[in-house]
Amino acid sequence: MIDLSLIWVVIIAVGVFIYVVLDGFDLGIGILFPLFKQQQERDVLMNTVAPVWDGNETWMVLGGAALYAAFPMVYATVLSALYLPIILMVIALIFRGVAFEFRFKASDRSRHFWDKAFISGSVLASFLQGVILGAYIQGIKVENHVYVGGGFDWLTPFSLFTGFAVIILYAALGCGWLIFKTDHDLQDRMYQLMPKLIIILFLTFAAVSLYTPLQHPEIAERWFSQPHIFYFSPVPILVVLFTFLVLRACKKRDELSPFIWSLALVFLAYTGFMISLWPYIIPPSVTIWEAAAPESSQLFALIGALILIPIILIYTGLSYWVFRDKVRMGDEGYH
Repeated sequence: MIDLSLIWVVIIAVGVFIYVVLDGFDLGIGILFPLFKQQQERDVLMNTVAPVWDGNETWMVLGGAALYAAFPMVYATVLSALYLPIILMVIALIFRGVAFEFRFKASDRSRHFWDKAFISGSVLASFLQGVILGAYIQGIKVENHVYVGGGFDWLTPFSLFTGFAVIILYAALGCGWLIFKTDHDLQDRMYQLMPKLIIILFLTFAAVSLYTPLQHPEIAERWFSQPHIFYFSPVPILVVLFTFLVLRACKKRDELSPFIWSLALVFLAYTGFMISLWPYIIPPSVTIWEAAAPESSQLFALIGALILIPIILIYTGLSYWVFRDKVRMGDEGYH
């Protein structure tokens, strides 16, 4: 018999990962924005993502809709537990999107305001996504399928630290993207910045990897028990390897490799997160099967998902293919 809950977990996991990758470098450009003071440079940064940025967030919508359809208990519980950071994140994304559009139409006198809005929206949205991640890893108090924790249980030193980690991660992705999409002086500056970001990211990964098992014995037990230890054992070596490959690619001035190897680091972190929590979808107590909607509901929603997801993949891939060339100063760009 087909396990519909498992299929839906795969769909949601893949959708969230695609969102982290696509909107990650998009938000990363906003995080890096203060490093560029000239209007022409900032125009180039915006134009590297202008044709695709709003499509990137399709995957967040897909993940939320899929969670509501397949695991309504998770949708209700997680939103109750993390209501404040989620709402603030959505507000930051809206503010950032408005700033993105208005900046190109603003006068020279008011453009600085929209630049600041774009920066603050990008940083705040990235930070809150990390806070949500940290709070989710810590666990959510559930009794009789109802959230019983407090309104600020999500606010801990660990969640604040993961918020900072996600800012660094997105900044590194944005830097890798700009290496690929720009040239000359702007690209040179990104080549110089990328090694610093990757080293900070490596140290951040190490800190999270040490802190998590020390503070959460149940996760430590899962990491070091069979068969999970066999899955985890190559991860530290691969993290060191991909970090080295990013540094070497920047030294050799490869244009695409820094971004690709950064994505590999994201993939390692994401798979580690998934293995750490499996099979709990509301850690540390509710499994995917306990939280699942009725099979009839899952099957009905799956039919729609199998129609829509290929369409989303096609238009996403097409948009990146059409706008695959480099962006340079003086290009007409997005107006």
